Amino acid sequence: MSRGVDQQVRVAIVGTGNIAGSAHLPALRGLGPEVAVVGAADVHPGALAAFAAQWDIPDTDQDVPALLARTEPDLVVVCSPPGLHSEHASAALRAGAWVWCEKPPARSLAEYDAMIAAESEGGPYAAIVFQQRYGSGTRHLAGLVRDGSLGDPLVALCQTTWYRDDAYFAVPWRGKFETEGGGPAMALGIHQIDLMLAVLGDWAEIRAMTGTLARNIETDDVSMACVRFERGTMATVVTSALSPREESYLRFDFRDATVELSHLYGYQNANWRFTPAHHCSEATEKLWPSTEDVPSSHAAALDDLLASMRAGERPKAGGASGRAALELITAMYASADSGTPVRRGDIGPGHPYYQSMRGKAAR
Repeated sequence: MSRGVDQQVRVAIVGTGNIAGSAHLPALRGLGPEVAVVGAADVHPGALAAFAAQWDIPDTDQDVPALLARTEPDLVVVCSPPGLHSEHASAALRAGAWVWCEKPPARSLAEYDAMIAAESEGGPYAAIVFQQRYGSGTRHLAGLVRDGSLGDPLVALCQTTWYRDDAYFAVPWRGKFETEGGGPAMALGIHQIDLMLAVLGDWAEIRAMTGTLARNIETDDVSMACVRFERGTMATVVTSALSPREESYLRFDFRDATVELSHLYGYQNANWRFTPAHHCSEATEKLWPSTEDVPSSHAAALDDLLASMRAGERPKAGGASGRAALELITAMYASADSGTPVRRGDIGPGHPYYQSMRGKAAR
């Protein structure tokens, strides 16, 4: 762990918007004396002062490098707008701090790779806030897939149908490729996409469409894709910012069972549904649910990150694993714009979409 810390973890917060106060600070404070929030940074002085007063944070600065140099945190939580994620995460890593970065991890694969290049062997490392992975239901299902208990995964549905009105997109950095990176797949659907990948593993090929149907924004407000996985599984991915009845829904059809998850922003075991195939025995029915019931949450993800820090190991939601959903979304845009399929691994340095989801239009 960086700076030899083996007990209390010193934490700095970069970006004091809604997600910092609604999710990150409660998770951090829930750990009691195990962590100490020593500083916060934000470009808006009024918001920064109010945040620091609310959470009793002793040091603040509008300049991120200055705050890092003064407070010497072990962990930096990056909650700034997406256009600043790579910059702030890289600065923290170079300063010797581990990073927990909100989604989307970066605006492009190029930015993500630059961020990871700032890591050091044995730490500090960066992890992405993909808290949906850490509910016991997802971890249990991923284990059943690994050991083949449900048979081959055949068909999957990954749906993020949420509703965001014009006021939501009135925030200056939203709905723009330059500052948000992309549309709802980046801002909303990336959590369900990451969960799908955590269960099914590597994808092979994607064919996609995007559309801007109802909001006056630069990016899309709806995207749809068909994905084929390396093991042959076929999936559809639908992400919408236009759906009045909101739902996050995943369905996995295996040879021996269908497993479904319906929730909105977080789940527990009660949100899952398990349907054995008619030909299966009682033994298959007993595979579900998990013997533990841990809700998906920032707290569960933070526990895993702190364990990785203490072990000096790359976090599960870091490196190539933290990049996987971003690569799929990048390929989605490349496929939608070209009208042709894109394979995993096609988009690297020199490819038009490596630097931006806009591809050639960004030049």
